[in-house]
Amino acid sequence: MQTSEQRPMTTFRVARDAPPGSVRQESSSATAPAAGPHSFEGRLLRALLHAFGDPPVQFALWNGERVQAGSEDPVATLHVPDRATLIQLCRDPDVQFGELYSVGKIQVEGDLGRLIEVLYQGAARPGRNSIWALRRLGQWLHRRPSNTLHGSRENIHHHYDIGNEFYSLWLGSTMAYTCAYFPTPETTLDEAQLAKFEHVCRKVQLRPGQHVVDAGCGWGGLALYMARHHGVKVTAFNISREQIAYARERAKADGLDRHVEFVEDDYRNIRGSYDAFVSVGMLEHVGVENYPALGELIRRCLKPTGLGLIHTIGRNRWKPMHRWIDRRIFPGANPPSLKQMMDIFEESGFSVLDVENLRLHYAKTLDWWWRLYEQSRDQVARMFDENFVRMWRLYLAGSRAAFVTGEMQLFQVVFAPGTSNNVPMTRQHLYRS
Repeated sequence: MQTSEQRPMTTFRVARDAPPGSVRQESSSATAPAAGPHSFEGRLLRALLHAFGDPPVQFALWNGERVQAGSEDPVATLHVPDRATLIQLCRDPDVQFGELYSVGKIQVEGDLGRLIEVLYQGAARPGRNSIWALRRLGQWLHRRPSNTLHGSRENIHHHYDIGNEFYSLWLGSTMAYTCAYFPTPETTLDEAQLAKFEHVCRKVQLRPGQHVVDAGCGWGGLALYMARHHGVKVTAFNISREQIAYARERAKADGLDRHVEFVEDDYRNIRGSYDAFVSVGMLEHVGVENYPALGELIRRCLKPTGLGLIHTIGRNRWKPMHRWIDRRIFPGANPPSLKQMMDIFEESGFSVLDVENLRLHYAKTLDWWWRLYEQSRDQVARMFDENFVRMWRLYLAGSRAAFVTGEMQLFQVVFAPGTSNNVPMTRQHLYRS
């Protein structure tokens, strides 16, 4: 099981004299403690580090000055080329670090993953009032994309419709872009994604002949797995044109197109009556303001004896999505707390049967994705450019750090109509061989 003390599968170091975006693997080396800052710029950076909890991070400035907090060996050194870049970073570090790193103005020498981990850990320490005040101001000024029918389609298009070929480089053969499930430390990514599919199927106790609705089906891996291995009919909804096209081709190639219908439409337009409702990786894009309506939709389409499962990124305590992620990667994303998720179930009369947190499974999933992405970085650069390579490297490294440090959680919630007695008495069905 992945823990915050375990390292990523590969440690990436960027040399100061390397071209922007180039990555090479090196062994770590000790760094002598930096002298205290003397210039205005150095004092400004020292204040910024203190606001983030004095993490073991070093800055190397254009004038040769090096600034860090304390005497602990830094996990990484950030090279700042000029005063304008420094001012831009200090003005709004949450957003501007991502912006400056992506365009190559700030280079990171050392372990990018550990860098983000120690920043998360430092900012979460008690007494960091200055950085939280800065973040609250930034959130207030930040205009978040909406999750209306039109807004959701635009948000999904921004992230998922950038090319199936791109995602195929690092998601593995299942093309599953959600948390995998690792029964053993030796389980591979593809094996773990299939194990996740099976874990979901067992939780809603699928039986041959049933009809399942899959809300937000991605590239269709789970829907096809349910039909192939559990003999059910599946109606799967998604508003990503690229993903739906891929899923339909895959269903036809596998001879499952008569058993799985892929519908290019919003989850809000689901109609019919189903034995099971499954949603894996969609709730993050729904928006908490739409949770009561989602619960009412599930109540209408789920049979009185049916079972439902929602699999989602979440938080122990809600706060808005990181603004750089919201701007550049996942517009409109809003991972909920469990308290917020209850708005789906309570108002529509559902009983929550089971809650499982797979946070460390997602950290391990992201280990795999990050490693495969770095192995494919030259192909990604040819598809897009070096700025894109760095942007997505930061996104994957930062996502892994968020799950390692507990900044993010991964919830699977199983539920049923409150009057149904067709519910499992034990968890034995999850662990049969």
